[in-house]
Amino acid sequence: MKYISTRGQAPALSFGDVLLAGLASDGGLYVPEQLPTFSQEEIASWASLSYQELAFKVMWPFVEGEIPAEEFKRMIEEAYASFDHSAVAPMVQTDNNEWVLELFRGPTLAFKDFALQLLGRLMDYVLGQRGEKLVILGATSGDTGSAAIEGCRHSDHLDIFILHPYQRVSEVQRRQMTTVIDDNVFNIAVKGNFDDCQGMVKASFADQSFLKGAKLGAVNSINWARIMAQIVYYFSSALAVGGPHRKVSFSVPTGNFGDIFAGYLAKQMGLPIDQLVVATNQNDILHRTIATNDMSRQALNVTLSPSMDIMVSSNFERLLFDAHGRDSAAIADLMARFNAGDVTLNDDAWSFVKDNFDSYKVDDTRTCEVISEVFNATQYLLDPHTAIGLEAARKCWKDKSVPMITLATAHPVKFPEAVEKAGCESPSLPEHMKDLFERDEAYEVIDNDLSAVQGFVANHI
Repeated sequence: MKYISTRGQAPALSFGDVLLAGLASDGGLYVPEQLPTFSQEEIASWASLSYQELAFKVMWPFVEGEIPAEEFKRMIEEAYASFDHSAVAPMVQTDNNEWVLELFRGPTLAFKDFALQLLGRLMDYVLGQRGEKLVILGATSGDTGSAAIEGCRHSDHLDIFILHPYQRVSEVQRRQMTTVIDDNVFNIAVKGNFDDCQGMVKASFADQSFLKGAKLGAVNSINWARIMAQIVYYFSSALAVGGPHRKVSFSVPTGNFGDIFAGYLAKQMGLPIDQLVVATNQNDILHRTIATNDMSRQALNVTLSPSMDIMVSSNFERLLFDAHGRDSAAIADLMARFNAGDVTLNDDAWSFVKDNFDSYKVDDTRTCEVISEVFNATQYLLDPHTAIGLEAARKCWKDKSVPMITLATAHPVKFPEAVEKAGCESPSLPEHMKDLFERDEAYEVIDNDLSAVQGFVANHI
């Protein structure tokens, strides 16, 4: 399978090359030239498979010819062996025909573990085969960083630098990153917001001369392999509630658009999905785009759901590529205009987006109310991102005979401020993190300046 850039000026690449490249050389994002599709009968035959077995079935077409099947199966087994539930992605029922998909059972308690535990192993394998090393540069709004570090810390072929917005992630999120003291791990706190961090990563990929010959790789959801791994749990959860013989709907707390884009791809691959609901906090550019074709960038709010404090959703470009009939010239023009100012979509593209997604915005006050209401009704504690997802699910749910699954993207222990504001008691850290607040930290605080960040990276590789 070949992969092409959304902007059309970069060469088509194989899976291994896309894995290591991350962002395309023309600034675009890589997508498969064509998607594999599965029949209803084939999907139904997977109902009794373990999560690991299902993951191989769903992902194999994307890597076939690049990695031996038995080697890929080994990586999948190792990636999910560290999860604390044998189902890997279990579900909890919160109301009639309403479910929460627990994606926080991995080592860093967030959905990012699903992709990043595998991504580190994939990169290490390909680099080992090629005799190469790679510098990973990533930005995080909270959870990607710790999951990426956990996935890459043991690699012999990777140095990893993670940028996070200074004092704009929760203490648990920060400490999960900064208490990893391995020689190949570097944490940078940027005096700015997530969009600033993400912008620096994109600028560094566009001009890598500061590295003096080293090569950059990406672990953010701009990396295709991240999206690929996230497709799997849409299939696993749909099968658990009767799919593919019945339709299923999903609501997804959405920041960078990668997680819900994986759901869109699952639908294109044959999974009978009725609704995909984009759930946002006050930073609602995606909701505004879907609901009113308002793609204007506004001031970024600091909220109780920091992983969604994003105004430039990188993976939305992948959807817009399809929405414009895979016209790469149209995407290159659109993104240039978006970077220069506000844009609206043409009528056909906006109709495409509206046909595929519903959306809803939830503020901090309502987020806390939902956490409280759900806990009082079920004794089940939500994190603030999942609360936003559940509220959006309930507001947008069109057909109550169709099961509605909300993706629980993080464990509530990571966001004690929101949990306590909801009048609930923050849970204890899990056993493997009991001493988190006693561990030594190591990170560098750097001004919101691209040259300063690039200088730090260059001096530490």
